[in-house]
Amino acid sequence: MVTLYDADRCPYCARARIVLAEKDVEYETVTIDLSDRPDWLYEKNPLGKVPVLEEDSFVLPESDVIMQYLEERYPEPALLPADPAARALVRLSIFRFDTNLGDAYYAFRRGAERAEEWLAHCLATMERSSLGWSFDYGLADIAYAPWLIRLRDMLGFDLSPYPALEERLAELAERPAVAAELDVVAALSR
Repeated sequence: MVTLYDADRCPYCARARIVLAEKDVEYETVTIDLSDRPDWLYEKNPLGKVPVLEEDSFVLPESDVIMQYLEERYPEPALLPADPAARALVRLSIFRFDTNLGDAYYAFRRGAERAEEWLAHCLATMERSSLGWSFDYGLADIAYAPWLIRLRDMLGFDLSPYPALEERLAELAERPAVAAELDVVAALSR
């Protein structure tokens, strides 16, 4: 049985939830209160972070590693392109997440000085490059979408200057796994 140690508000956990849903993997959830992490969580991940995926006695932290593991463990439907070069570009996009979006997102969320400009620069770069999104739906989308959704729906950031990103989010919202994440974010926003 697969267990996901999870927190609804965590976009890293959203990555794992979306991949599990796309792969149609049944799993149970152990919800972690991020403001009061249980001591035993540090036995599963010494950093005390979620998500953590557990399957039988195998324990795996870190969302990007979890996504890759699930892709290999449950190969259908494929969430990486078949072509090795295209797969490498998707992996590069995920590897550069913090530079491409994550660091600016968290600075904006904290209200850091000039964070909005930094975030706008990152989004404009994403808009121009599409970060591997030119391929069919897959792990690149899943790696970035949770932050874009939270940015728009929870933090009230206007994405209209980035029509390609808005269009991609609208396409993604048609997928049941992403629609479920939109519901999670809507519940958090109430």
